[in-house]
This record gives sequence, C-alpha cells and structure tokens, in this order.
Amino acid sequence: MNSALILTLILAAYFLGACPNGLLVARTRGIDIRAVGSGNIGATNVFRSVGTVLGLVVFILDALKGFVPAYVFPLAAAHTIEPSFASESLGLLFGIAAIAGHTWPIYLHFKGGKGVATCAGVLIGVSPPLAGIGVLAWLVIFVTTRYVSIGSMGAALIVAGFSWLRHREGHVTLPIVMSILAILVIWRHHTNIRRLILGTESRFSFHRNKNTVDTSAQPERSKHGDRSQ
Repeated sequence: MNSALILTLILAAYFLGACPNGLLVARTRGIDIRAVGSGNIGATNVFRSVGTVLGLVVFILDALKGFVPAYVFPLAAAHTIEPSFASESLGLLFGIAAIAGHTWPIYLHFKGGKGVATCAGVLIGVSPPLAGIGVLAWLVIFVTTRYVSIGSMGAALIVAGFSWLRHREGHVTLPIVMSILAILVIWRHHTNIRRLILGTESRFSFHRNKNTVDTSAQPERSKHGDRSQ
C-alpha cells in the first residue's frame, strides 16, 4: 500500500470537510450566519435564517464533503490497496477524516458543525442501503416531532443499530464506525439536549422570519462560541 498517497488523501479529506459551506453560502447574501438565528453554520440555520434554497444548497454541499472522500477517494487509491484491505474500510477512513474536518475545521479555530449531513454523505458512499434507512428514519422522526435535533440523533442511533443487524461475521468495521459516529452526533447535540430538557428547543418551521433571532441559543454562545451545525 502506498502510505504517502493514503496520507495525502486523508489530509485532502480533512481540508475538504473543513470547508465552511454554510458560512460561505450565507455570505453571498451579505449575512454572517454566525450572527443570526442559532449561530450555527449548518444547513438548518441557513434554511431558517437565509432561505430554503440556500439551506438545501448547504446541506448538499456538506453531504458531498463526506461522499467524495468516502466514494471517490478510494477509487483514486484503488491500485495501491492490498487485497486484504477492503475498499469500504478505506472509504470509511477517508470519510472519518472529512467528518473530523467538518466538526473541527482549521479555518474556524476548530469550531465546526455537528456533522450530520457529512455523515450522511459518507454513508451514501460506503453503504447506500444504510443511508436509505437513515433518511427514512430521519423523515419519520422529524415529521412526527418537528425537531431537527431529535431526527438527527434518532437516525444516527437507528443506522448504528441496523449496521450491527446487517453485518457479516468478521466484518465489524462498519458497525463499529457507525456506532462511534452515532455517539459523536449525540455529543455534538449536547446543547440541543439541554434545551429539549428545559423545553426551550425550537420546533422547525418552514416559514422563515428574517428578523427573528433564536434567543434560546444566545446564553450558550459568546462572540466566538459554539457555531455548530
């Protein structure tokens, strides 16, 4: 295996994942996404504070940050892979690097998003059936509760559970990684969990109010505070 190429692709995956799409897209409308709504740089806050179309654009871009390293990068390294090293494992390795970049981006002093869209992109790249299960689970939970945070955490747990049900004996890399990512997603939602307990978490609305600031998040972030997705 060409270690130098693998290391280069890991670094490329991290820097791709670290690209703050929400911040850049919102700036096209003259908005600093960190100063409006919840202060998060992810698709949900862009959707709420900037607009539906740009929110969807950010979600797709953040998902691509996971899909490209997980699916495309292994193809670039295919000729260097030893027969005993599965392409899926390599995709997960690059995908984890992208998720790390999104969660701890060097461009934003290592204060990034929660990684839900990027995790979804990685999952599409390595296991489309599990990705489909995750999307379905998220939709059911979101439509039922109208809480994006509960939908994201619930989908992460369900994907992890199904990955263990579907794994073949001796092939536990995917379920282990999915379980770790589920824990990461829940941990990154700790402020949402706190607001859910306090009853101050906002339900998602498809009607954007340009002049509304999510005051429930204000005490929990300073000028340079949590700006996660």
